[in-house]
Amino acid sequence: MRTMQQWFDEYGESHLNPTNKLIHWICVPLIFLTVVGLLSLVKIPGIENSNSGVGPYIHLGTVILLLGLLFYLRLSFKIMLGMLLISSLVLYILKLVNLSFLENAWMVYFIIFVLAWIGQFIGHHIEGKKPSFLKDLQFLLIGPGWLLSHCYQKIGLNY
Repeated sequence: MRTMQQWFDEYGESHLNPTNKLIHWICVPLIFLTVVGLLSLVKIPGIENSNSGVGPYIHLGTVILLLGLLFYLRLSFKIMLGMLLISSLVLYILKLVNLSFLENAWMVYFIIFVLAWIGQFIGHHIEGKKPSFLKDLQFLLIGPGWLLSHCYQKIGLNY
């Protein structure tokens, strides 16, 4: 089993160009948000109309976030904690978007998702290297953690 650092090192090999890195700082969070956003539109029966107040936060997107957090936990507790914080923020943003756009929220997520992926592929064209996820789909989860690891490094936090 690879360590978190081994995942980050391998991911980083195809993310050396400054323009590609900048594009990733914009597009990876947008893709993360929109994937969970699209999944947030798939409600879990019995939760949506409950009086508990958790309805806007519990959906298929939440389930996928929890599975992703387990993936991170297996590799790094500190990265998992950071992703938990980010995931909580994402759930709050999605609640606002879903309530603001109602039945049109899917279009907002879909358009941003497509544009962000176009950006990603432009970045990799500039880099001259294929996206890491074409080698291993797990790299789709490594991208957000890789960005978080750079934030951790800036503040002197080990992961």
